[in-house]
Amino acid sequence: MPAHIKTALTNTSLSFSIQNEKLMLGTWQGIYLWEHRFGNNIRKINIHAIGEIKKNIYN
Repeated sequence: MPAHIKTALTNTSLSFSIQNEKLMLGTWQGIYLWEHRFGNNIRKINIHAIGEIKKNIYN
């Protein structure tokens, strides 16, 4: 049962905005990774990005 409570209280996905190569967060906002397990296990973070690539006009 504790695992169900932890899953309900923490997110498994996150959406955020980036503008001018900077993360768009409010003054008191931050992004944290919370691990419910003990031990030195390898974790993977998957990123799915949608948008346009800014072209450098000087190259």
